[in-house]
Amino acid sequence: MARYKPVDPHLSKLLPVRFSEQILPGTFEYALNWLVDHEIDLRVFDARYCNDETGASAYHPGVLLKVVLLGYARGLTSSRSIERACRENIVFMALSGDTAPHFTTIAGFVAKLPDEITAVFRDVLLVCDAQGLIGKERFAVDGCKLPSNASRTWSGTRADLQKKAEKMEKAIGYLLDAHRRQDASQNNDSLTQREQQQIETLSRNSQKIRTALTDFKPRLNRKGEERKANLTDPDSAVMKTSHGVVQGYTGVAAVDAKSQVIVNASAFGTGQENALLPVVLQDLRQDFKAIGRKDPLHAATVLTDSGYHAETTLQQLADAKVNALIADTGFRARDPRFAEAYQHKPKEKQRQPGEHRSRWFQPKDFQFDPNRKTCTCPAGKALKLSTANAVIKGRRGISFEGTKALCQSCPLRTQCLRKPDISPYRQVTFFDGSKTKDLHPQTTAMKARIDSREGRLLYSRRLGIVEPVFGNLHNHHLRRFTLRTRRKVDAQWKLFALVHNVQKLQGKAP
Repeated sequence: MARYKPVDPHLSKLLPVRFSEQILPGTFEYALNWLVDHEIDLRVFDARYCNDETGASAYHPGVLLKVVLLGYARGLTSSRSIERACRENIVFMALSGDTAPHFTTIAGFVAKLPDEITAVFRDVLLVCDAQGLIGKERFAVDGCKLPSNASRTWSGTRADLQKKAEKMEKAIGYLLDAHRRQDASQNNDSLTQREQQQIETLSRNSQKIRTALTDFKPRLNRKGEERKANLTDPDSAVMKTSHGVVQGYTGVAAVDAKSQVIVNASAFGTGQENALLPVVLQDLRQDFKAIGRKDPLHAATVLTDSGYHAETTLQQLADAKVNALIADTGFRARDPRFAEAYQHKPKEKQRQPGEHRSRWFQPKDFQFDPNRKTCTCPAGKALKLSTANAVIKGRRGISFEGTKALCQSCPLRTQCLRKPDISPYRQVTFFDGSKTKDLHPQTTAMKARIDSREGRLLYSRRLGIVEPVFGNLHNHHLRRFTLRTRRKVDAQWKLFALVHNVQKLQGKAP
């Protein structure tokens, strides 16, 4: 019978540990330790402490910076999990000198020092530039929408929040009326603990909404419409993502093409990115100016996707003399390489000679009198003049429309409207062949430039520059913000970017 050595998992053994030997060259923690000790100016944190003569000694900011960045690199974003790692993980012990800071100290360091974290980000950026990791020839800008520490249930317009408070107060009244009816019937049963707790919760939430509505200031979008505001974090926004609707921020990163170093990281409380590019590029210039470098956009090309495309944005970039390639929403449809991208779809039925291209009525099926400016639909009903000076995609024309009463009972409704269950009436426009002045000259010029052979070749490099960076952050499980307000979230987004940049310096540390 085989014999095996005995194994006792309950044995204890005391081992001497030299912390300096736990930080191995070539690892993330080695590069992080070298950067914090030799390249980052930690004096920017001194102004926050007023314990020169009185008060307890504070944890060194270098220690806190090390454990926070190492925690983020290992997917630990909560201060409690980082504190636990400082007590249980030998690498965290080595970086912190076995000090084990409390989770409130770690949380306060991240939340209360956004300006100092910006200075740290710039110091690391300076090291990357000194090591030759930044080429300054091409920059790719992109963003990702991440949830934050705010509940989407507390979002809404003023009318939405008012309705929510009324609904809560109505529920409270229903519970109290039920209790009064029990008293009237001489039923000695009192409110159950669950009912009492429910009333207290509804009252507290209703009072929270009422208090917030007293100083409520509506947020307007670019069209002047009221945006949904969040009571727990007014700076955040409701955003649609591939994983559903979230309450959070958009983290935007500008990445250099040479070594994929993040040269600027900014967080915004909006899901619309088409107005963010000028702000990001202005911050990028300020970062390089702060580290004593020349304007990086002087001879560089900026590449972005269609999410940042807008006529006003293109005009601002032209005024700032920024060389950019920004795709529009129809860029891929014009690309001949994608001409056969939809071959998997069934082909349309071939039209017979004299057959209409569409089964719906076209403008030529309407009787239009340009002199009297009248129009009669195929059913013989006169349509009203909507506008005599319509401009659609630069073409001038005359528009007519029916009425809900006129089109609702029309027997040709299904042949006239593409969506008869939704559309209330038909609209039709007759163009006179003239064109207006190009209202989007920058967009037209950008389309011509990006559709050229050189433009498509240059723009095709955008995907390989910026997308791997977000993939790397995703692999580190940096998929949500744990703070509130844009200022704090922006600092945390810079810490996420620092994790990526420190990785680029792993092989450069002596």
